[in-house]
Amino acid sequence: MANEQVAQLDNDEISKQEAIEDTRKRVQHQEAGGTLERYINMVSAVNFSFLLQCSWEAAAVTFQFSLSNGGPASILYGSIFAGIGTTLVAISLAEMASMDPTVGAQYRWSATLAPKFNRFFGLMQGWITIFAWICSCTSNPALISNVVIGLATFNNPDYVAERWHVTLIMWAITIFPFLGNFWLRKLLNPLEAVGAIFHVLFFIVSIITLVVLAQRSSKEFVFNTLTHDNSGWTNPAVAWGLGLLTVTYPLTGFDGVLHMSDEVKKARVRVPRSMIMSVVLNAIMQFAYLLTVLFTLGDIDVVSASPLPIIQVYYQATGSKSATNLFVVMIAIIIFVSFFNVFASVSRLLWAFSRDNGLPLSHVFAKVHPTLRMPLNSLLLIGTCLILLALINIGSSTAFNAFISLPALGLYISYFFPILFLFIRRMTHSQSICYGPFKLGFFGPFVNLGAMMYIIFIVIWMPLPSFLPVTTQNMNYSGPIIGAVILGALADWVISGRKRFQIPVARHRPE
Repeated sequence: MANEQVAQLDNDEISKQEAIEDTRKRVQHQEAGGTLERYINMVSAVNFSFLLQCSWEAAAVTFQFSLSNGGPASILYGSIFAGIGTTLVAISLAEMASMDPTVGAQYRWSATLAPKFNRFFGLMQGWITIFAWICSCTSNPALISNVVIGLATFNNPDYVAERWHVTLIMWAITIFPFLGNFWLRKLLNPLEAVGAIFHVLFFIVSIITLVVLAQRSSKEFVFNTLTHDNSGWTNPAVAWGLGLLTVTYPLTGFDGVLHMSDEVKKARVRVPRSMIMSVVLNAIMQFAYLLTVLFTLGDIDVVSASPLPIIQVYYQATGSKSATNLFVVMIAIIIFVSFFNVFASVSRLLWAFSRDNGLPLSHVFAKVHPTLRMPLNSLLLIGTCLILLALINIGSSTAFNAFISLPALGLYISYFFPILFLFIRRMTHSQSICYGPFKLGFFGPFVNLGAMMYIIFIVIWMPLPSFLPVTTQNMNYSGPIIGAVILGALADWVISGRKRFQIPVARHRPE
């Protein structure tokens, strides 16, 4: 009874503090365009983050990367490795979210916690995070278009997919979340609830179907097969590392709910919980699903030769084109519903960065529509960026690989610097850290260190090409593109960013 009373007092105090902060922000940002409305409760916050990742679905559509590099060993043991590592990263960021739950998240924390050059690190972090999330937003329509093309080829073998077909499909898919965030914002909560139910329901149905109907793979194949001779990379360790893309990419994006913080009630408690729960649940589901797929893979040669291998996994198990279409379409639907969340998250992040004058023409993108209570101009900019990025498909046959590796590389880099600066602050000025309701205490430095080591290890493999010898067609452009973004951010700093960008002050930052 006493514990319940203490918990109630804590919740009341958080609510009071949140009301004070909302009033302060409303006055402080009125000239910048207004503030957002808090309407997301605990269940909706968990659904938002849980569905945004849709990890087992994304792994189902991308596990072909690991068939050539690493194979079952990379998929199976990589899933465990990625689950543990990403959980450490999520816990580290959740502690910062409890200190300062803000839409700007990574760039705001970097600007607050950096030991020196706060304005510089804040601006650089903002550009990297914005770019990573725009690429992440692009990956959803890329995944769905890959499913559409795969099913079209599966049902009509005479169909020849053209690159511009993928671009048109991505454009068509982008329209719906844009309009949904524009006019139907209050319908996103029930949509997320339905999507989360499907996320779990079809996970269970898929596993039961494959286990009951599919031909079994041997334990030797699942647990002891390391593929390192199909892609040109002959070193087993390198092949295993390259195969991690399949299992690490789907677990990124858990910070999406962070960028909705100004619309989450009791954000200091609910946002950290949502992030951690999302990563843990999605990591478990991803591991269970991929383990099932490995045991029910069927003819590996037939699966590997398919444009979308998961189609052949279901088809060999069920022997029915109708059933295969149903299972694969449901995967696409869940990824599509997740797209609404990703679109909303990145638009809020862009709005927050503009509010702090992080972008050229920030005054345009920092406005909140007075009636719709949303950053309308930011939504328009994101939609335009997605339309332009979809054109990459026309010029490059490796665009899909870029759409997958770019978000993972960019997001992991964006996670690294706030954790590094928090770790340095713990080691040097621990008394100056104003913790929120969720704090790691004695375990904090160890969790932060583990998270950084995991990120460094993953980032090493992300820019490497999947096949050798490297050509213009199979080149992994994620590294050069990230480098170009960093150079662009440096140029912005030199030209006007150092004068324009305002260092955001954390709500609990000590004087």
